Amino acid sequence: MVYPENFEQKIEFHKIRQLVDSFCMSSLGKEKTSEMHFSTSFEEIDRWLSQTAEFVRILEEEENFPADHFYDVRTVLRRLTVEGSWIDQHALFEFRRSLLTIYAITAFLRRDEDKNPKYPHLLSLAANVVVYPDIIKKIDAILDDFGQIKDTASPQLADIRRRLASTINSISKTLNTLLRNAQSEGFVEKDVTPAMRDGRLVIPVNPSYKRKIRGIIHDESASGKTVYVEPAEVVEANNRIRELENEERREVIRILTDFANYLRPFLPDLLEAYEFLGWIDFIQAKAKFALQIQAIKPDIADSPEIDWVQALHPLLYLSLQKQNRKVVPLDIALNQENRILIISGPNAGGKSVCLKTVGLLQYMVQCGLLIPLKENSHVGLFSDIFIDIGDEQSIENDLSTYSSHLLNMKFFLKNCNEKSLLLIDEFGSGTEPQIGAAIAEALLDQFNRKQSFGVITTHYRNIKHYANDHPGVINGAMLYDRHQMQPLFQLSIGNPGSSFAVEIAQKIGLPQEVIDRAAEIVGSDVINIDKYLQDISRDKRYWERKREEIRHERKRAEDLSSKYQAELEKIDKQKKEILAQAKLQAEQLLAESNAKIEGVIREIRQSQADKERTKQVRRSLNEFREQVVRKKEDETNKRLMSRLSPTKKKPQENVQLFPGDAVRLKGQTVAGKILEIQGKKAWVVFGFIKSTVAIDKLEKVSQSQLKKEMKEAIPDSNMRELMHERKLKFKPDLDVRGMRGDEALQAVMYFIDDAIQLGISRVRILHGTGSGALRQIIREYLTTVNGVTHFQDEHVEFGGAGITVVDLE
Repeated sequence: MVYPENFEQKIEFHKIRQLVDSFCMSSLGKEKTSEMHFSTSFEEIDRWLSQTAEFVRILEEEENFPADHFYDVRTVLRRLTVEGSWIDQHALFEFRRSLLTIYAITAFLRRDEDKNPKYPHLLSLAANVVVYPDIIKKIDAILDDFGQIKDTASPQLADIRRRLASTINSISKTLNTLLRNAQSEGFVEKDVTPAMRDGRLVIPVNPSYKRKIRGIIHDESASGKTVYVEPAEVVEANNRIRELENEERREVIRILTDFANYLRPFLPDLLEAYEFLGWIDFIQAKAKFALQIQAIKPDIADSPEIDWVQALHPLLYLSLQKQNRKVVPLDIALNQENRILIISGPNAGGKSVCLKTVGLLQYMVQCGLLIPLKENSHVGLFSDIFIDIGDEQSIENDLSTYSSHLLNMKFFLKNCNEKSLLLIDEFGSGTEPQIGAAIAEALLDQFNRKQSFGVITTHYRNIKHYANDHPGVINGAMLYDRHQMQPLFQLSIGNPGSSFAVEIAQKIGLPQEVIDRAAEIVGSDVINIDKYLQDISRDKRYWERKREEIRHERKRAEDLSSKYQAELEKIDKQKKEILAQAKLQAEQLLAESNAKIEGVIREIRQSQADKERTKQVRRSLNEFREQVVRKKEDETNKRLMSRLSPTKKKPQENVQLFPGDAVRLKGQTVAGKILEIQGKKAWVVFGFIKSTVAIDKLEKVSQSQLKKEMKEAIPDSNMRELMHERKLKFKPDLDVRGMRGDEALQAVMYFIDDAIQLGISRVRILHGTGSGALRQIIREYLTTVNGVTHFQDEHVEFGGAGITVVDLE
């Protein structure tokens, strides 16, 4: 069940229904759209979704799906159940064309029925559709291709039309003769031709000559300048035409009545076929709507759960698409551990949109509509969805807004269970805050005890505390950019959100004394808690950004590692090939040397040299052979080393390094830049990473190598776009007025760090004058930051000592 009665209106599902309806091709599909309803049956919902998903594939992949002539002739067919009734000519033509469409669709779906059907869920719809080809043949014997009754529809009709044509031809000849005579006597204009009035052939005549032609006056033109005379000579013939036309009409009715009699036994099957055509029309409309909003069939479970990744509000998506803007997707998860999500954050920050997105998409999927989210999402089913959004005060029932909320809460408590989904906006609002917050907490406790699921928005601090202290309930926040003072419309689950009431009041321009007085009234603890929430939210976004950057760097390192591993394997293969080639060449050289040695020995023996002389020569030759082998090995090793490191240079010894030099770690390839040297250590920035390194572990490289590394520091277009987008959004002014010292210092640290990373050359920090303590803390910190080249007071005309201008490398 869904509650209240205007549930669809509250989540704007009626607009979804209208959009689906606009894609229907006939009243058949529109009727199904109006009947679309919320279901709790897993089998039914899965079947609906599968049918629509299959039709999406048809729209994307098929070109020959029959999509013409979706006519609704069910009313005509139902009238034919009465004996003696007939189907009129126009309805018969629509019946024929829509029947052909039904036959074509069933043939399309049944083409692989005996093998592995491509669209099994749509095929199951066609299971009860009975095809009667003889009906089409029967209609084709009656109608031509333009929907007109054929002369051959019956022998009697052919005879009647033959006689009718003969009579009309005879009258035409007589009229033409009379017309020529009248024209020769000047009674009728030269360019006048016979006309038809009330089914009778007549001659247009000037009123002054109407008595000159014997006959019957049938009509007069609007201007009164022409009268239409039926000559007496053709009156009888015209009467005969009337009789023949009546005979033709009676024969046509007889033919159509005979066809109705023939068709009557098939009417139940035909009505079932048009029911099928209505479903196909409805499903194709849902599929076209799904493509319009980029919707998919999600992984669906027969249990209450929500695990959505990048879900979109379809109506907001379509609206922003017209403005060339993008909607911020929603990531949300509700499970048995965290069933109820408490969302807090500033007004106009997207809390209600988040709530409506959950309600609309869950209702859509349980009505059988595909929904826009990512494929790795998981969708569960709920037996009930209860919603409490908006002002429900009633003059008729004398109910205030808060009273109507309480009535809804009463209904929720009575009917909710472990399979219910509660959607409550501004929980507990509308009455005195203290008692409203207490009642809201008590209600939340009951919902939690009943193990219901829910998404609830609130500003009450006690509700946030309850979520922190009780299992089954979890906090969430709509993020807000504190520096730019604008909502991010992004849901973050795990921490409560801040209302940013003070910041928004300052942005609007409320007098500072009013804001200060408000802070005194609520107390510093309340203000500080709100600021702590802001700090947590800001830190979380900062570290999420850092984590994303690290992820990109890690992927780059992994890619480089894979590349180097492949290079090493290639080098190892080349080494083996070179050594094998060198060994072969050495063996050839030794063989040549041995042949030379043996030749010398033969010469010695032939010259009758003594044994001692022979031994001496052999030793000399052995020494020669060893020298050749060593020389060949040296040449091979040199060639191998040359191929392994063709550009290697001699290491630089005792090279003095200075700030600004391009360097790299010895034995590494990534180049960096020295920012500062402190004793035996140097501050070096490698890509986006800044670290201290011992000077003796660094070696100097060329500036061109550094530029190449800096280009490769952002290897993919996504990272470049990310940095470019961050740089565009970066504001060079930071306002820390009103912050505590530690809070201001932390904000400045993040601010300066981001500015250095993005290559910003100058920024301004607004700290005010006051006692000067905040200014001193900030400037003491700036003296310790590598990358800060200079800072000073702003020009007196633009803020003077209340603003510090910082120049960065």
